[in-house]
Amino acid sequence: MPATSLSTHLSSIKAQDIELGTIDIATFGANVDGMYIYRNTTDDAEFMSINRITNGLYKVIADYYPIVVGRPSIGKNGKGVIVVDPDNLCMPDIAELSVELPAEHFFETRNYKNGDTVKFFNLRKFFRESGISALPEATFSRDHSAAIVRLIRFKDSPYVVLYISLPHVIFDGTAAVALFNNWAECTRNLNNPEYKLQNPPVNDRKVVKDYFDTVTAIEPPHTKHFKDLGAESLVKVPPGAIAALLLAAPDIPAFEEQHLLHFTAEKLEQLRQDVDKAQTTNLALAALLTKTILQANIQTFNSMPTWSYVMFPYDCRHRTEVPMTYSGNLSFSAIAPLESQTVLDGSYKEIARVIKEHCSKVSSEYAKSLIYTVENEIGVLFQAGISLCNSPDTSYVGISNVRYMPMHLIDFGYGGPDILSSAYFIREGMQRIYSNKQDGGIDLFMNVKDDLFEYLKKSDELLEYADVIF
Repeated sequence: MPATSLSTHLSSIKAQDIELGTIDIATFGANVDGMYIYRNTTDDAEFMSINRITNGLYKVIADYYPIVVGRPSIGKNGKGVIVVDPDNLCMPDIAELSVELPAEHFFETRNYKNGDTVKFFNLRKFFRESGISALPEATFSRDHSAAIVRLIRFKDSPYVVLYISLPHVIFDGTAAVALFNNWAECTRNLNNPEYKLQNPPVNDRKVVKDYFDTVTAIEPPHTKHFKDLGAESLVKVPPGAIAALLLAAPDIPAFEEQHLLHFTAEKLEQLRQDVDKAQTTNLALAALLTKTILQANIQTFNSMPTWSYVMFPYDCRHRTEVPMTYSGNLSFSAIAPLESQTVLDGSYKEIARVIKEHCSKVSSEYAKSLIYTVENEIGVLFQAGISLCNSPDTSYVGISNVRYMPMHLIDFGYGGPDILSSAYFIREGMQRIYSNKQDGGIDLFMNVKDDLFEYLKKSDELLEYADVIF
């Protein structure tokens, strides 16, 4: 479709300043992303056409998400804002890439006893052998686009990879996946210029401030823990200068030592039964990873770390009156600081119970306290950043459970993705749980250093339930 038609979509965007919330600016420099692998089952020559995908994106931005083409700045009141200037839009960076190998070359395949054959996309192999050594990440710091899209096509293959990268400062994972689904919905209905989304996003960030103005803060236990470690002596910043400080933060590079474990539905349920059938699968999995990663950490560094940290992000939309369709950041972290010797000596049942005590008691009162902490005690944030890693002093498991997000429903008119994969994401020690619709199990993408993973993948306790993919 001609470029003039694309420009027409954006011509309706009005000049505006969109004020960012505290949780928005705390994520500056990080990204949210997606990697979706679609299969052309009908030999459609226009399958996942870049013109069609681009038009859908421009339409959904113009009609519902003008923040995507804005630029960060500091407002007159010292708050962080996204400035949307129709004469200086931060245009999406959209391109099509070709690989002279079939997509299947980058697949790892497993055949399971129940007859399921499951395919996985090996991103590390892709970057080594495809001729594409990296994919760009959305960033404001280098004045790159705030929306990066790559359509990757392969020689003699029905598969197409859709890669998306957005700045975390404007969306959390829930909001980003909602955007992807809304983009797909607009694309399916391009022939109807008057089409309106069935569930449009709530873009007014004031709804979050208004809600938390009614909440009384309660400090979560992990905040005191990081204060006791000396957080208050690290950084002292006047509250009015927090936005300027955080919006000047450098980009956080993605961690490239990615690994993948797969748990079949049967093995995941067996794990829950073996650990504690009264607990959720997430807690059983967290207990397994907390202990086995600590054991691998000890072997890697030849020392016992003092603390073992477990972190769960939680979506506060489920715990507030803020609408589920809210399109900004509303995710917070619950952290369990555990003494490593206690983890090493404890049973999986005991570890799961302690993690639950710390990480299940999340509430809007805790979230309000975390907002206060960012605004008034920024040193706690810095201390947590120092502590949450695998090192001689600390062991770390950060588990982001994205399997409840409707990623398999992102349908541009050709059906949803066959395979979900993960782009490289930030921070060593972080892990993402994806649902796998091929067999109903889960895929665990792990940011773990290669030398530590060499010990981890030999753990008999882990291998009893998990299959190492790469």
